[in-house]
Amino acid sequence: MSKPRFVLDTNLIVSAALLEKSVARQAFEVALLQGSILLSETLQDELSEVILRHKFDRYLSAEKRLRFLTSFIGLAIPTAVTQSITICRDPKDNMILDLAVCGQASYILTGDKDLLVLHPFRDISILSPHNFLEENAGERK
Repeated sequence: MSKPRFVLDTNLIVSAALLEKSVARQAFEVALLQGSILLSETLQDELSEVILRHKFDRYLSAEKRLRFLTSFIGLAIPTAVTQSITICRDPKDNMILDLAVCGQASYILTGDKDLLVLHPFRDISILSPHNFLEENAGERK
């Protein structure tokens, strides 16, 4: 059986970078251990812009956030997006669905209600970090 492929939304990745003990960070680390994380050019651009916002300086220095971003990009699987999906009620979130479908993802991990309401989407599980960790805790028992 092949390893699962994950799409993580921007907010989850930023939370994982800023808060080491957060549920987002735990889900991020489990996803890394279990499978591959997919990254499109569009998601990388958004992530690069968001993670370096000055409002996050109080949590982690820009240098450390940039180091996290560089490491994340190096670990992720670059994935070409060849389809455009327009089903999400927040059009900005369609890029997550595009990436998941084009990258044949098993999971989308997000806290975004606009994405969570679509679970499952084309056989892709859309889970909050908390629910993903709960699901995995059950499988490990």
